[in-house]
Amino acid sequence: MHSTERSAWAHGWSTRWMIVKTALAEKLAYRGDFALGTLMRFLPIVTQVFLWWAVFQSLSPEDPHAGRISGYSFRDMVAYYLLTMVGRAFSSMPGLSSSIAKTIRDGEIKRYLVQPIDLLSFLFWSRVAHKVAYYFIATGPFILMFFLCRSYFTAGWPDALTIACFVVSLGMSFALGFYLEACLGLVGFWMLEVSSLLFVYMLLQFFLSGHMFPLDLLPAPFDTIVNYLPIKYLAYFPAAVFLGKVQGTALAIDMAMLFGWVLFFYLLSRWTFARGLERYSGFGG
Repeated sequence: MHSTERSAWAHGWSTRWMIVKTALAEKLAYRGDFALGTLMRFLPIVTQVFLWWAVFQSLSPEDPHAGRISGYSFRDMVAYYLLTMVGRAFSSMPGLSSSIAKTIRDGEIKRYLVQPIDLLSFLFWSRVAHKVAYYFIATGPFILMFFLCRSYFTAGWPDALTIACFVVSLGMSFALGFYLEACLGLVGFWMLEVSSLLFVYMLLQFFLSGHMFPLDLLPAPFDTIVNYLPIKYLAYFPAAVFLGKVQGTALAIDMAMLFGWVLFFYLLSRWTFARGLERYSGFGG
């Protein structure tokens, strides 16, 4: 590697680190509000546990723990929901699409065109900082939550390979969630308002990501259709990996498909951004 290439490489990572450091400092500057908002997200756990208890009690009134739905016991369902919360904490990108569309609509995107910084890279590393700040606050509550609910993980602690696949799937779900929503936001180059599009996407994502219920519960042919969509990797897949619902060859295929979807939406976001700039016109100071 030539000295100029090394200098460019070092400068690129220096810029990324500056973005992360600045965004992280911004998040922690109002850590009181941020911490409160983070902790409030744990409250729906209580309602979800009671909801599934009622469902399993209707199946087996004398002993709700004995009932099963498509291979899930009550304990499995609670464990699954807790794990989807971890997955959603990685893959969710609140406000990303709308902020990109607003940046385009209001003309703020001009600053990324005249300054030596890339819009998608800036937003990506800003989101990395957001997740670091989130888990800085949420790690304690997560540990406490999993400790109190440890009896619901009936299969015990997974093996090292499963843990590794689970961690990798969380990282790739973050990248998938970012670039997928970035593509939606970049539609703002062609549409003045994207709120309706985002509403439809968020509605589908809530149900088809597995956040609401395990996708195993879907009847045919919907289970097959959803299995080929990228949305399942945002919440269902990491949880299913940890619980041992996906193993062996199926696990390898799904990991490869997840990587493929990340690569696809990364390239699509770059292509959409480049095409959008070709038709973008900015005026004024």
